[in-house]
Amino acid sequence: MGFSVPNDYASRPVTVIGAGTLGRRIALMFATRGGEVRIYDLSSEQRDAAVRYVEETIVGVAAKVDGGSPGRVSASGDLAEAVAGAWLVVEAVPERLELKKQIFGDLDKAVAADTILASNSSSYASRLFLDHVTHAERVLNTHFYMPPTQNAVDVMSSGQTDREVLDFVLAVLPEYGVHPFEAHKESTGFIFNRVWAAIKRESLELVAEGVSTPQDVDRMFQVNTGMAGGPFRMMDQVGLDVVLDIEEHYAAEHPEYPEGPRVLLRDYIDRGRLGVKSGSGFYDDYTTS
Repeated sequence: MGFSVPNDYASRPVTVIGAGTLGRRIALMFATRGGEVRIYDLSSEQRDAAVRYVEETIVGVAAKVDGGSPGRVSASGDLAEAVAGAWLVVEAVPERLELKKQIFGDLDKAVAADTILASNSSSYASRLFLDHVTHAERVLNTHFYMPPTQNAVDVMSSGQTDREVLDFVLAVLPEYGVHPFEAHKESTGFIFNRVWAAIKRESLELVAEGVSTPQDVDRMFQVNTGMAGGPFRMMDQVGLDVVLDIEEHYAAEHPEYPEGPRVLLRDYIDRGRLGVKSGSGFYDDYTTS
């Protein structure tokens, strides 16, 4: 029997698991249709910061979404409370495989029968999270980039995802101001991130070898592409600890990749320079709230 998608989704909440940089931004986009969004995180400080971010940003972002209006956002440290009645749960926790396996097992038991379970993982296929999941047909990847400015979303099957779930997600996500693209076969890094990973890795290697500096690489990137930022600014936005987690995963699959980028990232992280969220990374001109 196929999975029954939640056709009453417009009247039900979306829950985001994880209140970090991407979790709160994903929550923001799902709050643009006037509905309810919940954020789950064990850290009260992260929960408060995530709710504050959405509340301070939602009016301007919802105005740019066709038919959009500011929704309601809340946060909880109780998983059952956070997912009750949700039509979609998006996992956005750190890139740690065992953690994700545990969370998907817990979610599979806690959510409604028609709830779709999605992972925002940027480097792990959702098939790897199914060890403790009974209903694999509702699990998939929905990888967001950096909304509300980078609104593409990779959509990829777990290998067991019901086709109706994939089609439903591809049809519904644009209502929230994001643009889904399906990866038609399993791909570590999905679509755009594979292109980005190559740029990022080579940029890091240039600095690790002493050929250039983060600032000069970014400036050349801006001059030659016309873009407002560069690879190192972008990595600071994501968080260098997150960047390292992703690079470690890629390197495990590709041992031929150079070690220099990961050595450079570890050096910055060891000095507490995580990027925007810590006030400094490759750049020093960030302020933290």
